[in-house]
Amino acid sequence: MMAIAFPIFLLIILVLSEMLILSRTGKEKVDWHDVVFNLNSGHLMLWLFRGLELACYGFIVANFSLNIVSDWPPVWLWLFAILMWDFCFYWLHRLHHKFALLWAVHVVHHQGEHFNLSLAVRNSWYSSLASIPFFIPMALLGVPLPVFITVSVLHYSIQLMNHSALTPRLGFLEYILVTPAHHRIHHVNDRAYSDSNYAGSFAFFDRLFGTYRPDLPETDFAYGVKGAKSSQNPFVASNEPFRKYLQARREKKQHKKPDFISSGFVVLSGAVILFALVTGYIWLYGYQISQTLSEQVLLFVLLAAGSVALGGISEGRQWAVISWFVNTWLMLLSFAAYFQWHHPFWMIGMGLLALHSTAVMLGWGRRAITHDDTVRD
Repeated sequence: MMAIAFPIFLLIILVLSEMLILSRTGKEKVDWHDVVFNLNSGHLMLWLFRGLELACYGFIVANFSLNIVSDWPPVWLWLFAILMWDFCFYWLHRLHHKFALLWAVHVVHHQGEHFNLSLAVRNSWYSSLASIPFFIPMALLGVPLPVFITVSVLHYSIQLMNHSALTPRLGFLEYILVTPAHHRIHHVNDRAYSDSNYAGSFAFFDRLFGTYRPDLPETDFAYGVKGAKSSQNPFVASNEPFRKYLQARREKKQHKKPDFISSGFVVLSGAVILFALVTGYIWLYGYQISQTLSEQVLLFVLLAAGSVALGGISEGRQWAVISWFVNTWLMLLSFAAYFQWHHPFWMIGMGLLALHSTAVMLGWGRRAITHDDTVRD
């Protein structure tokens, strides 16, 4: 699984490197809680549903393909797949802004208030599920699954770099490719700007369909979406938009004050270790969603629960501290004692998480809410 895991390692290095550069140069104040949420928002659940997306694509190719392009010469097949993928993504993206149910999925990405590489990773748990219908035309036309996967990785890599806070304008390339200069306009918290520049890689689709906008607002502006800030708990953040969409009513609706304030370093260090173990999970199991072993199911559940607990710590919730402690020690004891996983990678990673959670339980990186904090709120 090296081909899958290595890009994830590279992604983390790129994201953290950019954050450190922004912090050291003073170009932008880095909100580490926001960065951790972006990395933590959907990685494991998104990976599960990405596997389902590919399984659906492979099923359609195998059983319903018209095989129109499958026998084309490789050069033409790949060129078609590259252009067709971005065409499908353009309409996926545009319709996610148009229809409320799809916006409930996509809004998680737009709720990020800082434009940097970590924002590219911020997604709803359900992003891959919502993508399935839009790429079916490629399967029906006969684009093979390996080609689809490779082209997807290429485009997602371009989209990652389109969230860079450090990339300058790129001159004539901006007539062909989507760049950070284009895409930051799409993240302005004014729908007059965010409902534009939908393309993922090729800028000419927006010009072709009349959705291109060239410039940022001339007045002061902010990124994100207007209204209340989203939760830093990935479970809540991914599901809360659906509650709003269905207009569910609660008898009591008020904002709960945090139990404590957590430091950025505490949540960042926990997230880095957790993400390393997620990468290990991907290395072991890849896109496999059938014939699962009991240890795979348990590891998946514990890693997913860990991301929720870490989000709760970011929000200052006492239940999350307890959950983080129980979850990490259960992981260590289950896999070290019961499943006999004694490989250094797993023992070190799980051991560090257990030590981290113990330190947090004892008060490390947490401070009580003061009167000044209440006044600032």
